[in-house]
Amino acid sequence: MRVVYVEDLADPQLDDFTRLTDVALRRRLETDGGLYLAESAKVIQRALAAGHRPRAALLQEAFLAELAPLLEPFDVPVFVASADLLAGITGFDLHRGALVSMHRPELPEVAEVLRDARRVVVLEDLADHTNVGAIFRAAAGLGADAVLVTPRCADPLYRRSVRVSMGTVLQVPWTRIPWWPEGSRLLHEAGFTIAALALSHDAVDLGVFADAGHEKVAIVMGSEGDGLSRRALAEADAVVTIPMQHGVDSLNVAAAASVALWALRPRA
Repeated sequence: MRVVYVEDLADPQLDDFTRLTDVALRRRLETDGGLYLAESAKVIQRALAAGHRPRAALLQEAFLAELAPLLEPFDVPVFVASADLLAGITGFDLHRGALVSMHRPELPEVAEVLRDARRVVVLEDLADHTNVGAIFRAAAGLGADAVLVTPRCADPLYRRSVRVSMGTVLQVPWTRIPWWPEGSRLLHEAGFTIAALALSHDAVDLGVFADAGHEKVAIVMGSEGDGLSRRALAEADAVVTIPMQHGVDSLNVAAAASVALWALRPRA
């Protein structure tokens, strides 16, 4: 760890952290360049605990003592600046005084993620990073063993997803299923019953489905606007719905995932 006190935000060494509103730069750094941004001391701690390697850190001085023991083993620059100076970086107020650029870990194979899993969430083409992060937090809190995301699903390691998940995206095993919905065969081969959460005249009540006691269940959640694709519905073993009242037909996808995971939680 090399502590560097910053007096000029134009320093090119800060490229991982500056110009955060520039979408093209963010994509280049976080996706093509193999990096993601971890915000807040709690998320940074979870990233390091998961074995992710930092590339650089940018901290308010007040956070240096807390994070120095975690960053000490790594030969990385730790840029330290005053709160007033850091306010010049767009979006800095969102990461609570601590930001670390992390190297993205290599994603595991689907079979590896499924090997010991019993409850899995599959996210088909979700576009909102906030929903993705919220679902990961629900998966961690309600006992899901893994999350699979389709090729067109929003990035779980995008800055907003990581923040909304409170770092649980760094704890829950996940990977991208390489093709979908054809990839559902990997779930069937691993012994999973695929439950598509959707509205349908012949859908099974979530409570009834949960009471059936399936040993392995994969809950498939569709995109915010269109829901699940017809092909995904066709590949499912059951279409499952959450009973609603007062004329409300459905919940937000993150809320629906939470309800489904609670209903399907492991029971003694």
